[in-house]
Amino acid sequence: MPAIKHRYKEKDMKVAFTTSGESLESPLDSRFGRAPKILVYDLDTKTFDIIDNTQNLKAPQGAGIQAAQNVARTGAKHLVTGHCGPKAFKVLNAAGIAIYTTDASSISIALDRFCAGSLTPAHAADVEEHWV
Repeated sequence: MPAIKHRYKEKDMKVAFTTSGESLESPLDSRFGRAPKILVYDLDTKTFDIIDNTQNLKAPQGAGIQAAQNVARTGAKHLVTGHCGPKAFKVLNAAGIAIYTTDASSISIALDRFCAGSLTPAHAADVEEHWV
């Protein structure tokens, strides 16, 4: 059976992306919890906000949980990142946020893939705890 691809709905307007930059051409960060920034893109208005996540860069533990709470506070219903650990995955799932992992080199490429429906929602974490 083929994997079900994502199609965003009108009410699911915000998508979060992990990054180290501040534009759509910035690289997609492969780490979720320890990404320096989170770009939250509004599909309706075609605008974005940057959320600072630097407090988690040197956290000995809990970086994924804190980053997941940061994403939940933005109202995003989708997260696109390189990898997601088990604790963050659990918090994001509890908040009703769908998680997509991709090897896209930039946010713009990841956004294009998301909008085209070519990303598959993750059903579990894809890395162990404290992955760097």
